[in-house]
Amino acid sequence: MSHRIPSDIEISRAATPENITDIAAACGIMPRELEPYGYVATKVKLSVLDRLKDKADGKYIDVTAVTPTPLGEGKTTQSVGLVQGLGRIGKRACLCIRQPSMGPTFGIKGGAAGGGYSQVIPMEDFNLHLTGDLHAVGIANNLLAAAIDARIKHEEHYSPEEWAKRTGLPRLDIDPETITWRRVVDVNDAALRNVEIGRSDNWMDGPNRRTGFDIALASEIMAILTLTDGYKDCRERLGRIIVGLNRAGEPVTAEDIGCAGALMVLMKDAIKPNLMQTLEGQPAFIHAGPFANIAPGNSSIIADRMALKLGEYVVTESGFGADIGMEKFFNIKCRASGLTPNCVVIVATVRALKVHGGGPAVRPGQPLDPVYTEEHLEFLEAGLCNLIRHIEIANQFGTPVVVAVNPFETDTQAELDMICRAAREGGAFAACVSDHWAKGGEGARELAEAVVAACEQPTKPQYTYTDEMSITEKIEAICKNVYLADGVTYEPKAQQQLAEYERIGLSHLPLCMAKTHLSLSHDPKIKGVPRGFTIPVREIRASAGAGYLYPLLGEIRTMPGLPSKPAFLDMDLDEDGNVIGMF
Repeated sequence: MSHRIPSDIEISRAATPENITDIAAACGIMPRELEPYGYVATKVKLSVLDRLKDKADGKYIDVTAVTPTPLGEGKTTQSVGLVQGLGRIGKRACLCIRQPSMGPTFGIKGGAAGGGYSQVIPMEDFNLHLTGDLHAVGIANNLLAAAIDARIKHEEHYSPEEWAKRTGLPRLDIDPETITWRRVVDVNDAALRNVEIGRSDNWMDGPNRRTGFDIALASEIMAILTLTDGYKDCRERLGRIIVGLNRAGEPVTAEDIGCAGALMVLMKDAIKPNLMQTLEGQPAFIHAGPFANIAPGNSSIIADRMALKLGEYVVTESGFGADIGMEKFFNIKCRASGLTPNCVVIVATVRALKVHGGGPAVRPGQPLDPVYTEEHLEFLEAGLCNLIRHIEIANQFGTPVVVAVNPFETDTQAELDMICRAAREGGAFAACVSDHWAKGGEGARELAEAVVAACEQPTKPQYTYTDEMSITEKIEAICKNVYLADGVTYEPKAQQQLAEYERIGLSHLPLCMAKTHLSLSHDPKIKGVPRGFTIPVREIRASAGAGYLYPLLGEIRTMPGLPSKPAFLDMDLDEDGNVIGMF
């Protein structure tokens, strides 16, 4: 009789978390620096950074992956497992990962706490609301959206003289056609991608214009939370948000609207990182959001800096593959923080590499083809090019690479050996199988030892482009040097936006490329290592407060939709108030 493996939530619920104040004390955080939310989570005050400012940083490790399937390849699980593995070899390690969105939690992917015996606990607390950061981001974003429309409505209703007399405020004269600020909601809702607001004969219901919704994690306010270094900087960034242009072609900011101070009030607690724990009792900082395909996709700079002062080794995670989340980790996050990693870990799976070798499509909610549950070395060998390309991308940034193979029960030893051998031959410092899902930290011991050795190697940090390059030069540098595209085309809307951003002085900003995570190209159907393609830039948005420009490539959307069989179908609450069906 086969042994039934407990589900992720059963493993989480069977564990007895330590009191979070004890976890904090063990890693050097003082009681006065905590704002506990019950006994399993706490906010950590930014005063920790002031107290420890002269303490040397620990080693910094970024975990990324090959180009994944829609099911994900266990990158968060691997990150948790590595921290637990470092603990098993006597190292004081901290985890820094992103807070999950309700979108994927109830959509395709499920929760993001890791899995098996390598997860952050309690799983349901982690995946559901936590301390309310995402709600703060959403409310702040939508307050600004409401303020924009209210300002347009009232200015249009009163003459300049009446406006001055009633309000004492300057007229902003916002051009509704230039507004780029959209509302957000933390649910996958494709029907909200394009909407018309203010359809009424009553001016009080206006203004009437076309706009849309994004997923909350794509809000510029979430990006500001990711990239800020403290209260003063956050307030300044919120004020620099550009929402559109006035009729004279000049940028209009959140500061101009008078909303930036209120946004900061809403973000006053969200700016503090959340502290939880791994299944084996290491500190886990949870802060900022996912979606590296349409957002920075990294945990916050503040959380990373705290962890680096408290731990000997800090494991953070950038979303999806080295072409997306890791590229943004270096070109955006490291630029802002001044930090650079000592090692990059690339997670690979037999399943994903077989897809890149020509295997059948992997679809959520449908059984896997036998190609993925039986040994098929020909598909795997053909797909190894994708892994090698991700190693090459990571090596471009001058950091040693360790490949961690995440095994599934049906993988064969020949398949696992083939990946490790190809990784070492393809430029990785080391490669090994990490059975952290089934064995926890003990299963990641070999990986932890490889990472410790890699962190002692020299690094030569470098970026893909310089600040001085034009916007088009930066776009082409990423498209050609990271994605291996032959060239770039720009749709008329993108061309107009390029000219505007150059004119108003935003060309110095780095880029947050919005592109599919399912291919190294802009087309999710093209697998392996595509060649001979051209990247279409559909639109470019300005995130001046966050400090980057935001090109949208191909058909990428900033509001995901629900699949035909979403994860929420399996979820419920039992008679004792326990969540069931979450994974």
